[in-house]
Amino acid sequence: MDHYSYTQLSTYLQCPLKYKYHYLDGWQETEDKASLVFGRVFQSAVEAQFLVADSVRFFTERWAGVRDMPLEYPNGDSWEKMLEQGQALLEQFRQDPRVLIEDGRTDFQVKFRRPLPLSQKHFLAYVDALGYVDGRHSLIEWKTTTQSYPENLGRVLELDPQLVCYSWAAQKQEVCLVNFVRKKQPEIQYLHAKIRKRQWKTLEETIGLLASEMEAGYFYPRSGIRYPNNQCLNCSYLGLCLRKKRLVEEKLVKVEELAVHG
Repeated sequence: MDHYSYTQLSTYLQCPLKYKYHYLDGWQETEDKASLVFGRVFQSAVEAQFLVADSVRFFTERWAGVRDMPLEYPNGDSWEKMLEQGQALLEQFRQDPRVLIEDGRTDFQVKFRRPLPLSQKHFLAYVDALGYVDGRHSLIEWKTTTQSYPENLGRVLELDPQLVCYSWAAQKQEVCLVNFVRKKQPEIQYLHAKIRKRQWKTLEETIGLLASEMEAGYFYPRSGIRYPNNQCLNCSYLGLCLRKKRLVEEKLVKVEELAVHG
């Protein structure tokens, strides 16, 4: 790999050993969580709204393609329920005039590369969209959740690590998180923030230090908080750490190419 991404850095911060398992050894989590699959399908439908005549139909057809997959639906979710939620959110988004994308062919999944200090590699980011939200030209990130952000969020969103990362990569201070909330009454939140340039400098220094650790091969386990609130308990890579073949087979799949291409 000749680059680092936000996902790689956040994985390393969570647990360096997990980073090694995934990015160097080629282990990958099985894609059986319905919420993750829904997120990918729904995001493509959001972007399709600016490219095709009927984004709801676009979503419905693609969600139908995963109906028979053995997905995990927690908390009372089902394929039918998520279909209805996705359709309702897209209908509402279509009626909201708050987002304007000038060119749907070039302004989605916009690629940015920045050189890293103390490293021969660079940082690579794919920003969900660039466009106008409430009349302000912004870096836009789409998000699907089951919970709304608090109304009195204030400036807390400025501390969101992914938004800070992408703001620095794109060198754009205005950011907006568009949060699609899956609940009984679908809700869309348009959350604005302005990232300070001093945050860019701090982030760049931090990424440089992390990159030097990773390149030096410091892949130690970081178990975090002790039992019962230990993040290891929900980690798909736990079977590798405990050398339990059954757990590995349940949660992971070996992808040889992943270790090479990242």
